Amino acid sequence: MRSRLRPPDIATDPFRERLPPVSRVRLPLLGGSFEFECESAQLRRLVDWAYAGLPAHRLPRRGAPFRIRLALAPRHGRTSRLAAPRINMLSGAGLLCGSTSDSDFAVVAPGERSALVTLSPRLLRFPYHARYELIEFAVFTLAARAQGLVPLHAACVGQNGRGLLLMGDSGAGKSTTSLHCLLQGLEFVTEDSAFVTADTLLATGVPNFLHVRRDVLRFVPEESVPMIRRSPLIRRRSGVQKFEIDVRETGFRLARMPLKVTALVFASAQPPRDGILLEGLPRDGALEKLTACQPYAVGQAGWATFVKGIGKLPAFELRRARHPAEAVGALQRLLADATRAAR
Repeated sequence: MRSRLRPPDIATDPFRERLPPVSRVRLPLLGGSFEFECESAQLRRLVDWAYAGLPAHRLPRRGAPFRIRLALAPRHGRTSRLAAPRINMLSGAGLLCGSTSDSDFAVVAPGERSALVTLSPRLLRFPYHARYELIEFAVFTLAARAQGLVPLHAACVGQNGRGLLLMGDSGAGKSTTSLHCLLQGLEFVTEDSAFVTADTLLATGVPNFLHVRRDVLRFVPEESVPMIRRSPLIRRRSGVQKFEIDVRETGFRLARMPLKVTALVFASAQPPRDGILLEGLPRDGALEKLTACQPYAVGQAGWATFVKGIGKLPAFELRRARHPAEAVGALQRLLADATRAAR
């Protein structure tokens, strides 16, 4: 009777370090160069969907390329609920780790300018969440930590090399205002994740998608409605559904370089007082609002330097207009004033 061969006690390649990537691609993002190593064609499509075709923003502190390995979680047959989950060894971008087979995770090493992102077959059925919650998490964290950028929950639009940071609570109208800024020909940097150099106040971002609710269609010019309706619907964790507009395919103007921040604008859901849409804010009030709406950025390196510079800029509260186009007009005048002042 032939005896069965026992598996070796020590695997020859436990971390799958010898597994070559199916493809590599290097893309310019957030002032840096990112090299993605993809273990499958499906993972490569996720990268292209998120980052292909973007303008190359250059920042003064440009270092070595970032490396992100996109890996597939190993598949295993079903095990008993009474058994402990199997631990799988994984590697990539110079990182080694262990994980259960059903885990989706990102390991980021800013000091090494590298990250490992592992996705399960289950999460790959939800490409928006795979991109937004894991891949972009790795990209944004590496870019901010390694390049000393201040990460802000803010939109950024502008023209002639100058930009406005648009902040506000959810529902205040940042995305709607951003959409109408694009419809009026302003340059687009980002919808909700801006990264600013602390000392020179240059704003960069990933100008790939814009997310808007269905109810914005009543304010959109008739010729632009079909473009929005053709966009896929995504569902946030909160349950809110939004159109995901790929601004790279619309003819909108994407900022070709980082924009110099010239003013802070805090969007408000409140109606205007005495017909005034843009109300100037005192310095202390503006900094108080900024600190309150950016709790994550407050704890990051560079915040004190950033506040010192940003505190010298004008700040405004943008009240909700009867039509978003009125708000865009107010922002355009603000940018025009900044251009004239710089001459």
